[in-house]
Amino acid sequence: MEANSRVPLSILRRTIFLVSMPFFILGLLLPIYGKQIGASVVEIGIFFSAFSLMTVILRPLVGWGVDRFGRRGFFLAGLGGYAVSMTAFAFIDQAMGIVLARIFQGISSSLLWISASAITADKAGEEERGSAFGKIVQASSQGSIVGVFLGFILLNARISINGQETILGSWMLLFLVYGAISLYALFLGLHRLPETKPVVHELDTTRIRWSQPWVLLLLVTLVTGASAAMISPILIIFLQESLDVGVETLSWAFLPSGLVWAFLPAQLGKLADRFGRKPMMLIGLVSAAISSFIIPALGSLVALAILWAFQAACYAAGDPAEQALVSDLTGKNQRGRAYGLYAMFADLGATIGPLGGAWLYQTYGAAIPFYANGIILGVCALVLLIFLRIPLPPGERR
Repeated sequence: MEANSRVPLSILRRTIFLVSMPFFILGLLLPIYGKQIGASVVEIGIFFSAFSLMTVILRPLVGWGVDRFGRRGFFLAGLGGYAVSMTAFAFIDQAMGIVLARIFQGISSSLLWISASAITADKAGEEERGSAFGKIVQASSQGSIVGVFLGFILLNARISINGQETILGSWMLLFLVYGAISLYALFLGLHRLPETKPVVHELDTTRIRWSQPWVLLLLVTLVTGASAAMISPILIIFLQESLDVGVETLSWAFLPSGLVWAFLPAQLGKLADRFGRKPMMLIGLVSAAISSFIIPALGSLVALAILWAFQAACYAAGDPAEQALVSDLTGKNQRGRAYGLYAMFADLGATIGPLGGAWLYQTYGAAIPFYANGIILGVCALVLLIFLRIPLPPGERR
């Protein structure tokens, strides 16, 4: 990778590291906090679906804008939006307030991640693209892990004055700090991140070619996004009830998988650059399907930690491959639109999934969403195995 490509990608990774700090703990605490303020299981599902709905609506439009006007402005707006939404969470104590904050967070996510994907594809060569996307995933995961430790420190903060112990930790303090960190990420990007949009002498109006691999990728992304999202709003609640442990104890069981995401995606992304995108995608889907069947039978935190780390390693191999494939199948002047469509299909699935998972949980039993997810992911892996035909890895082309 050329030196002039390393600087934008380095700044991109640093800002994503910072803005990602609340990501994991927010997903962990939203169901718990929702129960504390009286939200039903369906309302907790809406917390997740409200976010995804905004990304479904906006990401294709953001993708067009990124191709038309450039990447930098949209990325900076996303950083600013995260600073505002995290600060807003600090003052919310009603279910509707959480829904509104999640809507604004969805807007910010649309701005941030489409432009970040386009920047990565702009500056990474075809033979390094899987690794480059893996490094972005690593930066976000590392930020989330640091954010979890910071979050639990803030939630348990105490001070002793004249023998009297005062509890400082609170939901408000937690998200005020996250808002300040996101604001610093905006400052860093504003002063250090250049524009990376390829220079064209006239407006490129070429449409994305709707090839068979591209259409199949979008459809599978839609279905797997909905399937995996079925368990998002009920996973922590299910594990708390079945294992009879608190949220802090559960977070330690997820730590090994977090470390996998924090340090392996870039290395595993190189496998996609070397051996092709399809094998890595299949490994991720098959392992996720198997682990989804096993989750309801888990009887200990150790078993959960091992299973989640295994699944994370396989997903970490498949995710950079899939993101790199989006760029492989589309032109350099259509990257914003391509990632906008790809993200739209993923988020459309993520909008439907939580509501379906909550309904299955309440209607048919706690284990049913996990079994349904396993079946759907397995079928999608079989479909890709049989029907997906994609370009050879760069090293194998003649």
